[in-house]
Amino acid sequence: MAEHRRWQQILGLSTVADLNKAVRMGHATDIINVSEALQERRIAAVADDIQAKGKRLVLLAGPSSSGKTTTSKRLSVQLAACGLRPRSISMDDYFVNRDQTPRDKNGEYDFECLQALDIPLFNQQLVALLQGDAVEVPRYDFQTGSRQSGETMQLQPTDVLIVEGIHALNPELTPAISDDTKYKLYVSALTTIQLDQQHRISTSDNRLLRRIIRDHKFRGYSASETIHRWPSVRAGEERWIFPYQENADRMINSALIYELAVLRSFVMPLLEEVPADSPEYEEALRLRGLVGFFEPIPPKQIPPTSLLREFLGGSSFHY
Repeated sequence: MAEHRRWQQILGLSTVADLNKAVRMGHATDIINVSEALQERRIAAVADDIQAKGKRLVLLAGPSSSGKTTTSKRLSVQLAACGLRPRSISMDDYFVNRDQTPRDKNGEYDFECLQALDIPLFNQQLVALLQGDAVEVPRYDFQTGSRQSGETMQLQPTDVLIVEGIHALNPELTPAISDDTKYKLYVSALTTIQLDQQHRISTSDNRLLRRIIRDHKFRGYSASETIHRWPSVRAGEERWIFPYQENADRMINSALIYELAVLRSFVMPLLEEVPADSPEYEEALRLRGLVGFFEPIPPKQIPPTSLLREFLGGSSFHY
């Protein structure tokens, strides 16, 4: 966050008022281009570090809507530019069968706890892959709640395996893998632009706004439903993600200085649909007040490789 603030001070964009003035003066494209370039340089530096240290396994974690998936894909591009071949496996494919899934205190399936994953199988296959053996990676069928046969994978000497998931930095996930093999990466949206000199913007608000848009566009959820689930999501982060963030070798800030100005046009109509008599109305009203401070930036200026495209749509990456 200190690094971002230094960069913002150089650009003269410390507060929302500064950003709004720059947008009104026609500098939005320049701000977008520089912001995207700065983020790409950070990802490229991570790829260079992975190559220099000869790491074979990249463990990437971060809280909800932090942009883990796009970061993983952009890192893959940079690793390829370094002469390495990125490969990936999904942690979701290692869920235990539904009848073995732990339940939370309310009796609901707890898919966020570490015990919802088949840790022994996951480690067995990681060890085999890193030794160069061929492995049949499972595929989890969420409709039936069971693992199915998947594709066979075998790593070559120049391959780097990327594993993305909320538990990636938890040492209990990969006890069979030597730390010398792992490269641990943490991604989070640490919002640095302030409303004014005395009031900062919550980093969790940034992620919530991203999630409201994504849930509506790709999952058919209303803003009310996303807001209703958010406390549960945050509780899971406090238990399973934040305690292990300091284990990371590198951290990438996925927040973009201009993003709330872009998100405004997408999220405001969704927040306005929250009924006044619903329990989520007060929170929706607060979020409307937050994004209302920003001068809107048209989304057409956002490049297809931008992390924001993970939430807005129009990405050049396949999800």
